[in-house]
Amino acid sequence: MSLSRRTAGPPGQGAQEAPTATIVRETTGAVRPLGALVRVLSSKAKPTEFRLRSGKCVIGSAAGCDIVVGDPTVSRQHVELTLCAEGVGVTDLGSRNGTFYFGHRVQQMILALGGRIAVGTTEIAIDADREALEDGLVYAGDSFQGMAGRSLAMRRLFATLARLEGSLVTVLVTGESGVGKELVARAIHEGSQAASGPLVIVNCGAVPRDLVASELFGHRRGAFTGALDHRKGAFESADGGTLFLDEIGELPLDVQPMLLRALESGEIRPVGGDQAKRVRVRVVAATHRNVEEEVRAGRFREDLYYRLAVVKLHVPPLRERPEDIEPLARKFAAASGIANLPIDVVERLCARSWPGNARELRNVIQAYAALGALPDDEAAKKQLLDVALGDFVDPTRPYAEQKDALCDRFARAYLQALMVQTGGNQTAAARVSGLDRSYLGKLLAKHGLLR
Repeated sequence: MSLSRRTAGPPGQGAQEAPTATIVRETTGAVRPLGALVRVLSSKAKPTEFRLRSGKCVIGSAAGCDIVVGDPTVSRQHVELTLCAEGVGVTDLGSRNGTFYFGHRVQQMILALGGRIAVGTTEIAIDADREALEDGLVYAGDSFQGMAGRSLAMRRLFATLARLEGSLVTVLVTGESGVGKELVARAIHEGSQAASGPLVIVNCGAVPRDLVASELFGHRRGAFTGALDHRKGAFESADGGTLFLDEIGELPLDVQPMLLRALESGEIRPVGGDQAKRVRVRVVAATHRNVEEEVRAGRFREDLYYRLAVVKLHVPPLRERPEDIEPLARKFAAASGIANLPIDVVERLCARSWPGNARELRNVIQAYAALGALPDDEAAKKQLLDVALGDFVDPTRPYAEQKDALCDRFARAYLQALMVQTGGNQTAAARVSGLDRSYLGKLLAKHGLLR
């Protein structure tokens, strides 16, 4: 069975109009690495926090240091921190008691933002300077790296993406299905120093659970039944580039420590192998799930979440940014060979709520290009369904698995519409649907639709 990894290809999405009071500044991108917030966690220090946005930060016990630590195990000038694309360069300044990362003494290293070091016995946190990303910048244009949008929300996102272009930090992209999270990942890749390397995409929800580790890290011949030869994993394929882990919330719990180790150490070990391999990979992850809730429920490791969410970006649903419907529709129309969308068509598109977000809008435009009319009548709706099914169907996955997934989606969509139609009255809903009321209640509970 072939798996779901693929390398970069096309797509298209995303964008809210800035109110006149908003100061708009065009961002230029790729100016400097993202700043770091340096915090002393376990000793008295002055200051306890230091924003490293340029130059260097020297930590020690002497009065002239940028951070003065009151710990007898800290040398007068102990360690120096400098910004770089991958995070922060750490250089021990000949300290007596050493600088440590995960228990290993280091002389010089590059630490990814979100990491921790020990200076003597004092723990130091080095995180992304989120304040530098959330400073009110609004992108002046209405398109960015293949995305379209004129809404305030999207132009702020574009400004943040441009600000990230000097950095290789790990990013977590959140948002509903269909909003364009993969486009954000592509924009991050294309605007970074990793753009000359490959963009490798893995849909963690589409890989069979027992093959996820092999898909990510590779395997050696004979590692398991069916492993007939050595195989590179996604990390090794993405070496020198970007690995996009889509639907990271679906990652099995037993694989999560392996991913955390790869992120922390930059080393991978193939399934069935005993030799670790060092790779240089920029990781971008995405999910439609609320990962904080998954952490609280014990389905996602907290340490892995914080390691992935060094920078967290959210793409709002299309219903919250109706200003973006027209530019997106025109972009999709142009891609389908339609030079100009009639005004009445645009107005009808803008009147819809788009629960499937930009993906649904794209499918409607493709159906319009095929039919010459918006899919309002039954025949057009069937045509639109065929287009959507064409996107959904994956011939590399088992028939029964995909059929069950499709039936689940239909059931949820039907039940949602049914409960809206009947005002949430389960007795009326059971009568309309022809279902036994107790069975209807079980279905609503299964799909999380009980109030």
